[in-house]
Formats: sequence, structure tokens, C-alpha cells
Amino acid sequence: MSLTTNSEYGARPRIWFAVYQLLWHLLLPLAFVRLAWRARHAFSYLHHIPERLGFGYSKPITQGTIWIHAVSVGETRAAQPLIDAYLARCESILLTHMTLNGRRTGKQLFAKEIASGQIRQVYLPYDICWAVEHFLKTFKPKLGLFMETEAWPTVVFRCKEIGLPLFLVNARLSERSARRVSHFGKAGRALFQAFAGILAQTEFDAQRYRSLDVKGVQIVGNLKFDVPLDPGLVEQGKVWRQDLHVSQRLMVCAASTRDGEETVILKAWKDLLLNHAFAIAPLLCLVPRHPERFSEVADQINSAGLKFRRRSEWSNIPNDCAGIDIVLGDSMGEMPMYYSASDLVLMGGSLLPFGGQNLIEACAAGCPVLLGEHTYNFQQAALDAIDSGAAKRIKGELLLTEPIALMESLKELLLNTAELKKMSDAAKDYLVKHQGATNKILAALDQQTTC
Repeated sequence: MSLTTNSEYGARPRIWFAVYQLLWHLLLPLAFVRLAWRARHAFSYLHHIPERLGFGYSKPITQGTIWIHAVSVGETRAAQPLIDAYLARCESILLTHMTLNGRRTGKQLFAKEIASGQIRQVYLPYDICWAVEHFLKTFKPKLGLFMETEAWPTVVFRCKEIGLPLFLVNARLSERSARRVSHFGKAGRALFQAFAGILAQTEFDAQRYRSLDVKGVQIVGNLKFDVPLDPGLVEQGKVWRQDLHVSQRLMVCAASTRDGEETVILKAWKDLLLNHAFAIAPLLCLVPRHPERFSEVADQINSAGLKFRRRSEWSNIPNDCAGIDIVLGDSMGEMPMYYSASDLVLMGGSLLPFGGQNLIEACAAGCPVLLGEHTYNFQQAALDAIDSGAAKRIKGELLLTEPIALMESLKELLLNTAELKKMSDAAKDYLVKHQGATNKILAALDQQTTC
């Protein structure tokens, strides 16, 4: 496989790319050690190992498919409206992932289509020349769509060389990521310039790609606004919420929390309960982002001296919450239920510098959102939600040892049900206002691939 290409942007950075390939070959054993380590919690990490090297595809291969790469859970859910649109056109889909949870999510969302063969689901191979080459020769897709931030150099450059149109869709680029790319100079810019096109979420994202000398960047909006919530889970959540409201109990969902944030949240929640500001104490539903941390977080709750039950202990909707302070959301794929049952969402990933998690799904359920200061992964969405009245930021400095600012912000909102109702209505309006990215992306792709 050639290390150079005569694209309109110049040659592939030869020395940089050679070093990159060398590092991949040196680190490849560690990648498998990492999978084996994770298999301690879920043996499925060791399934489909040959696919990670571009081999081991047992079923007949359908060529000429639409190839959509969604690295993990968030990207897979965001891709749902786009995949549905292509399925409605009777296109066959090759859906690739890098993570086990992404693959599980895809299987959950598209079980019927996978069973029928309309969707083929595999892992994207590691970004090594021979693995990528075998993958592309095996499937021969007619169009490639990478979701959001994925830009694997070997894949991107090779698609450019063989004339496979590869687009970065629902694309976002934080200021921090843009600085990292710029540190690689021409090599970093060449990577994004090698895409057939970049369809960005916001003007912020588009400007950052343009700062890398990428041409033809289009702004199409955010696919996450078009993602439908599972109606069954929404209904379950509403029943749970109704049961809570009968006892006049409010619930806060701390959603998709990251390592270190639970300590802050549990301290603030304990202080809130000890404050005795409520005639009936509110309930916290704590949902860690990564399932392998469920037991760890359970231990933290125990150590904090708070009473809790796991979601997994209920066969259906947890409707008997008397005597507990916290529900530990140790389940996958049930966020619409948690959101629909809640009066307020505290968005994980925003309390510590992780960049924030997806607040749009909470707004789709009509749930007000409380944000920390770290929302750079959803910069425009967070600003728009705050401007529309659907979200607020924590007031004051969030200290890790004494998170009084978080406690006070929670108390202020939970004691003002009229404000929560106003924010809930604003959340629904905010969602509707920003929908439509799916049709814009399809129109842009149709135009560029037929030219």
C-alpha cells in the first residue's frame, strides 16, 4: 500500500505516516491486552477479534453498501435517523463500531434489520495498512460516512486514494481538539482535507475545520435533535414519575456521570438531604456512563452512607422508592425512561473537564437540564439550550471538596416547581426548533455524490 497520494491537497505526509504505522504495529499487542483486561467484566470484549484485524467475516458480503461508522454509543444513537432514512430508500448498510457498547447499541436499535441482512454490523479494524486494505477490498462500499469526530488516518487517506467518497457527518471539533490537530501542522490539516466533505453541526465547528484549510465545509445542524425516543421507555418513565408525584416526591437524574463526578454529586446530595429544605426529600437517580463502573459507584454510595437500590433489582419500573435516597441506574439503553421519570437532569461530563454529555435527549423528554461549566463537546447545543430557557448552569464555583454551589443550584430549582415547568416547556420548544439535520445531510450527500 502506497504511503503517498497525489490528491488536490498534496501528498500524504510520508514520514509522519510511516511513524504512525510503526507505532500501531508496536502497540498492537497492548490493544489485545486491553481487550483481555476489559473482558474481566464482559467476556464479549473477546468476541469478533479477527474483525479488528480486517478478517473473519463469516457471512456473505454485500458490496456497494452505504458504510456508516459510529464509534460508540452516542454516535450510534445519533446515526439512527440517518440510517433509518437510508433504509427507507432500500439501501443496504454496513455499520461499523470501535467499542463493545457501540456494537451492543447498534444491535439493540436495528435488531430486525440486522437479522434480515439489510444491515451488516462489524468492528472497524485497527488503523493498520494491511487491516484497512483487506476491510475495504472485502466490503467495497460505495459511500462512507464517519460520525462526528472520527478521523483514522489510514482509512481516510486510503479512501481518498481509491476514490471512495468518505464524508465526516454530524461533524464537531472542539477548540481543544482543533489545537491538538494544529500541533501536527501540515499532517494534521491533510487528514481532514482528505475527506470528500465535512458536514458540520454548528458555525463554531465549521470555523474550526476551516481554520485547518478544509474547503467546502457545510453547516447542517445536529442529528441528535432528530433522534426519536423509544416510546415504550418514555411511557415507563411517565408511569414511574406519576407514582413519585402521588407521594409528592421529585426526582433528579444525574445522567451519564464520569469518573470523579459521582463523589461531587453524592456529597452535594447528602448535604441537600441534611439541609431539611424539603417536606418530602427528593430522589436521586444516578446513572454512570460506563457499565463497568456500576459496582464501583454502588460502593461509593454505600461509603457516603446513603440508602439506595439498583435499577437491576426491579423487574419492571421502580415504583416503590420509599425509604431510599438514590436509585442506581445500572442498566443500558434506558435513558429515555430515566429522563421521562425525572423533574430535573444534572448532566454528567460537565462537572469535571470531560466536555459534557448529550443534553439533547433530556430536552426531547421535556426535562430541564442543569449544567456544569465543561460543555465544550456540545458548545452550541448548551448555549442554545441556556438561551432558550431549557437549561441553566450551576451558580458559583464548583468545589470538589465542598460542592455547595451544586447543592444550592439543585435546591433552588427543586423548590421552584413553576420554574421547572417553564424550563420543561422551553426544552420541548428547543428540540423542535433545531430539528431537520437528517434531510439537510441527505440533500448535501446526494448533491456531492452525483456531481
